[in-house]
Parts: sequence; structure tokens; C-alpha cells
Amino acid sequence: QVQLVESGGGLVQAGRSLRLSCEASSRFTINLMGWYRQAPGKQRELVATIQMRGTTNYGDSVKGRFTISRDTAKNMVYLQMNSLKPEDTAVYYCAAGSVGPDYWGQGTQVTVSS
Repeated sequence: QVQLVESGGGLVQAGRSLRLSCEASSRFTINLMGWYRQAPGKQRELVATIQMRGTTNYGDSVKGRFTISRDTAKNMVYLQMNSLKPEDTAVYYCAAGSVGPDYWGQGTQVTVSS
């Protein structure tokens, strides 16, 4: 079992930045780590993922604004969010797994005010 703990959410004005962090408790290196988000009344959607070898994948709405990175040795993943928009408001979930997301964090709220 892998536990994921997120941190770094909060309230921010549009145009500003936030950085999310997630730590995975695992004895083994996790291949895929990433972030998904869910806004009220909407389905959970991909934000960004990163594989152990460094391959990244971003949702279309965040490309060019968000950057995902990881510290593989520490099983940690980060999400640098720049130029935030009100439509980025959502609960952000850390995810981890081998090919897809098998484990989920409890979520951290990000609210962007206009």
C-alpha cells in the first residue's frame, strides 16, 4: 500500500504562482507520479504526470503554465503552477502507480481569485 500526502494548496490571486508537493510512502521507487484535479460539478482531469525516466505528460489547459518535477530518490513529486487562472480552482490530487494512477492522495484545495 502506498500513501500519498499533498501540501502547498491555498488561496491565491489570478496571475500568481503556487507550488504543490506530494510525498509517497513506499519502500520501492514508483514509476508514475502525477497530479489530477477536480472542480465542483466536473470530472477529475489530468493535470500532469511524470515517469521515473522523466517523460512528462500535461493536460492541454495547463501546458506552458505548469511544470511537474520529481525527486525519484525521495519518492516526491512537485507541481509548479504559474500564471494561475480562476478556472484552475479545484481540488488537486496526487496520484501514483506503475502505468496509471493506482493510489491517490486526499487532495489539496487550490482557489484562484479573480
